[in-house]
Amino acid sequence: MKVDILAIGAHPDDIELGCGATIAKEIAKGKKVGFLDLTRGELGTRGSAEIRDQEAADAAKILGATFRKNIALADGFFANDRDSQLRIIEIIRYCRPDIVLCNAIDDRHIDHGKGSKLASDACFLSGLKKIETTLDGQPQEHWRPKNVYHYIQWKNIEPDVVVDVSGYIEKKKEAVFAYSSQFFDPSSKESNTPISSETFKDSITYRARDLGRLIGVEHAEGFTVERYPAVDSLFDLK
Repeated sequence: MKVDILAIGAHPDDIELGCGATIAKEIAKGKKVGFLDLTRGELGTRGSAEIRDQEAADAAKILGATFRKNIALADGFFANDRDSQLRIIEIIRYCRPDIVLCNAIDDRHIDHGKGSKLASDACFLSGLKKIETTLDGQPQEHWRPKNVYHYIQWKNIEPDVVVDVSGYIEKKKEAVFAYSSQFFDPSSKESNTPISSETFKDSITYRARDLGRLIGVEHAEGFTVERYPAVDSLFDLK
């Protein structure tokens, strides 16, 4: 299988919140996008792993993902170690993405920074020929994505690259709110969390609108990069 983008998140809903509109736009333009969740979010205050599984499947369908996989690392306790790296390498070599989108390099939730580094390291290691992996008993070819970008999450990290997602914010919100167990619901009897407030729900739109304002468009999403972004001409920059 070959996809254009592999989006990786430490928890189900990280991808949708961090880069859902960018993904929706690229899929609308004909790109293929795969999703990889590192954990099932089993330590989440609200809902359960089983509920999150179904919500994740629904969100992937809304956005039009080519596939969604979950390698079920331990929520809150996974490590950037050989076994975890190899499990991600197997997925990278399976779908051979040109671009990987992954967690913020620094964020409120400790899994986000850990997941960011784990995914980034796996992308590099996946390109080494002498690391051997198999899929369905068949050896896999080495593969290294061309670029790794980190989406922005809880913290307002200064982006290096900003994507115009005007026209796709409603699709993003539809995918995000497929996780109904996690976000604002006035009828819910579960404990409140930082992301279950009405303010956080509203922030999805106003953060995208504010970033869009800074580049002169309606809505935008930002990313940080691991190496200098390059263009053929200054006129390619908007």
